[in-house]
Order: sequence, then C-alpha cells, then structure tokens
Amino acid sequence: MASKSRIFFLDLGMSNMKDNKLAGRIMSCNGDGSDLKPLVEGIGTAPDGLGIDLDKKQIYYTNMGMPSTDSGFISRVDMDGKNDTIIIPRGITWTPKQLTLEPTSRQLYWSDREGMRVFRASFDGSNVEMLVRAGQGDDDRRDARNWCVGIAVDVKRGRIYWTQKGPSKGNQGRLFSAGINVPEGESPDNRSDKKVLLDHLPEPIDLDIDAKENVLYLTDRGDPPFGNTVSSIDLTNPAKIQKKTLVKKLHEAIGLAIDVDNKQMYMTDLLGGLYRANMDGSEEKVLFPDLGDLTGVAVIAGGPPRCTSTACNDDLCVH
Repeated sequence: MASKSRIFFLDLGMSNMKDNKLAGRIMSCNGDGSDLKPLVEGIGTAPDGLGIDLDKKQIYYTNMGMPSTDSGFISRVDMDGKNDTIIIPRGITWTPKQLTLEPTSRQLYWSDREGMRVFRASFDGSNVEMLVRAGQGDDDRRDARNWCVGIAVDVKRGRIYWTQKGPSKGNQGRLFSAGINVPEGESPDNRSDKKVLLDHLPEPIDLDIDAKENVLYLTDRGDPPFGNTVSSIDLTNPAKIQKKTLVKKLHEAIGLAIDVDNKQMYMTDLLGGLYRANMDGSEEKVLFPDLGDLTGVAVIAGGPPRCTSTACNDDLCVH
C-alpha cells in the first residue's frame, strides 16, 4: 500500500528578485502537489541542494553565494522555518551544490562546483573532511570539466558517486565513483580508487541512489536527446555500466529525489517545474509547471514525522 510522502524543494529566486536581490525559498508540498507552502523566504544567497534530518526535523541546504568568489556556505533550519543558522561558514566551500545526508553516521556530503571538491562533515558542521579534489587554482577552475555538482552515497557498499558537469551542453560531463574514505596514505587529489563510470555525458547534474537495487539515478541538463533527462544507471556489473533514459524533455533539469517506498521519483528544473514519475519513468506528471527557478529536492516517504505533543502548533506535523 502506498504511503503519503512530503516533498521539500528549493527556489533559486531569480524570477522573483526584489531590489535586484535573489528571493530564494524553501518550499514544501505533499507528494501529489497538494498543501503547497513556503517554509523559508527571502534567501538571497542562491540555495541549491538540500537534505532532511528526520530525527531532528531539520532541513540542511547549500548556498552557492557568488560563484566568482569563495563565498558559499551551508545552512540548517527547522522544518517549521525557524532557527535558520549557518553550520559550514564561508571560506570552507566555494560553491556548494547538491547535498545528501547519511543518517547512520550523521554526516552530510556535498559537491563543491568552483571549488572542484567533494566534502563531508558532521551534522553540526564539525569534522569537515575533503574526499576528492579535481583541481586547484584559477586555471583549473576555468575548466568546467573539473566542476563537481551531484553527490550520492552508498554506505552499504562503501562508495560515493559524484558528477563533474563539463561545459554547458558540452557533452564532456563525467560520472565518478570512489570509496567512502580516502585510502590510507593517499590524498583527495590522487586517489587510486577513483573511477570514471561514464563520460561524454551532455551535462550531468544531480544524483540519487537506490542502494538496495544498486541503481543510480541522474539528471542531465544538456541538449536532447540525452540531455534534459532523468536516467537510471545499473551498477550491478562494474564491467558493464548500463544507462537508461527514463524521462525526457525537462527544461534545464536540476534536482532529483527518489522515494523507494512508493517507487516514485521527483524532479525539478530551472524553468520552475516540479515533476513526479514512477521510478521506471512511467506515469510522469507535472505537479507544478512554474514555481520560479527550482533547484534541489528531497522527499520524506510516509510524510512528515508523527508528533505526539498535544500542544504542538507545527502544521507540518502529523498528530
């Protein structure tokens, strides 16, 4: 029996600028698109990726800042929109992009685009650790093939996956994998376990993984027919990685979140669309055609956490 799901997603805020400033938002709705509401408004620092900590009822989200400067940071806010605080300050990560939470170890992982790195840290922002560095300095930074964007983690198999997007619509994007830890005696710059799984991708962006089935899901922002799509990537045979296009004709595809319990996935694009489809790509539905400039998305299978307090006024709770 299908369970109710709750969707959380980001609006970059370019279409609703106020006084020449971004007006980004964190928004939420049910899995069918009902009960749409803003949780946080007026984010002027280009929010891009987000993850949900169910135990603490908190949302983590990345802020890209100004890509030309080392000004990105990561924030955490309660699900009711209160207590918005910075946990990874400016100066650590240049342009943080997709973010994912690993609840067992209580660590967050993210990709850093212009920083050309992959990081992880504890949920409270401590113990920041660089896992991958694809380049250093301004010359490397000008090469978009070094830009790390998407991130997914498979704790069961001890692997991380990330995308390096390449030039816009350039068909030079790549999908990488490495161990969840930097091998002993090695550095993030030269990892012996770093592997290219796919190359010549149009412009790969965000990732999510069905760890049980060992299948990775990918949005691609490049040109059709293989760009502006969602694809699945079967990882069961490392010698023969198979990629299958599931959804086509998105409009600058960005965010992706899979709901394994309900066998569904949710996608966003920069033209403001929020979409739902089955995990095999069937029964695609436009939940909203234009909500701004949408980026990251996350899903809670079964809806928001159940609250046992009789005095709670949080309308996201299930009483």
